[in-house]
Amino acid sequence: MKFEKEYLDLFLVPTGLWIMFSYHLFLLYRVLRYPQTTVIGYENHNKMAWVERMMQTETRDLGSALAVISNNTTAATFLGSMCITLSSLIGTWVAGSAQNIFVSRLIFGDTSQTTMSMKYISLLSFFLVAFVSFVQSARYFVHANFLISTPNSDIPVKYVQLAVIRGSNFWSLGLRALYFAIILLLWIFGPIPMFAASVIMVLFLHVVDTNSLPLHQYGKPPLGQRMLGR
Repeated sequence: MKFEKEYLDLFLVPTGLWIMFSYHLFLLYRVLRYPQTTVIGYENHNKMAWVERMMQTETRDLGSALAVISNNTTAATFLGSMCITLSSLIGTWVAGSAQNIFVSRLIFGDTSQTTMSMKYISLLSFFLVAFVSFVQSARYFVHANFLISTPNSDIPVKYVQLAVIRGSNFWSLGLRALYFAIILLLWIFGPIPMFAASVIMVLFLHVVDTNSLPLHQYGKPPLGQRMLGR
């Protein structure tokens, strides 16, 4: 049977996506069972301690905590705006005739109209997932801002910790969606660049997601004027 270059899309693209999804399932397992071995678990551990200390300070000293959360909210809002802008551009591109620009003999793979449409729709989907994730991240950071800045309150620390951790988790989810969008963007140029990018991306993420530092056991902070959660 004669080999057709279109067969590369049927083999390399699912394999590349399987590599990415398998790695993230493995990462999720590590975060849930062995959080100390991941950067996500390490950062969440420190953020929970940070919230606890911030809730111990007096109201007039909460400026730094509010500034930190505000910066995270601004960053999430910016990335969300970027994702929805790129989604709009891709949607316009799919609807127009400009999508034929990349249909070239230089692409070693399937260049049919159906496959090209699948490329853009897949890319659009992950940008929309990233947008929703960053919006939810900003939502939880804003909620944490409200809780921390409430004067003369006895709000439990775990409520603020939950809001901050959820905001951070949605932030991580948005970044992961962007990682998938990067490899799908390279699929436009053919299945070979997409597969190579998937392998390189997993190797890179394995390095940056692995934590070798032991979790610092924070001592119990001195009691302040703000009450700890019961």
